[in-house]
Amino acid sequence: MSNAVKDAMRNKEKTRLGTLRMAQSAIKQIEVDERRELGDEDVLKVLDKMLKQRRDAARQYDDADREDLGDKERAEMVVIEEFMPAALSEDDLDGLIRMAISSTDARGTADMGRVMNHLRPEVLGRVDMGHLSNKVRAALAEH
Repeated sequence: MSNAVKDAMRNKEKTRLGTLRMAQSAIKQIEVDERRELGDEDVLKVLDKMLKQRRDAARQYDDADREDLGDKERAEMVVIEEFMPAALSEDDLDGLIRMAISSTDARGTADMGRVMNHLRPEVLGRVDMGHLSNKVRAALAEH
């Protein structure tokens, strides 16, 4: 990420630079608070949280007819998404959900937490967790 910051500085990309610095700051803050170096999975969690915050903020700005601020949030999302793993297709996601349900021996919606905990490490940063939750709930209701 530090090379991306240098490139953004050289190319005078103000929004990109600000977003990258914000991400680095969030990661560094957790490292200082917890007195440990974050691994790849931890960094993905931080970036995923940042994406969710921007998604929510963009939706709220759009609802308040503040399209200019919503566009800023979406521009930041594009920068953060560059550092996330490739998104899962719906077919791949459905397959992972079916496998998780069978491997956890889930019987209904009461087992949703177990299925989500099984899926979380595989899909972290590759799918919106709210979307995943809805799909798992629907699959378990059919099961």
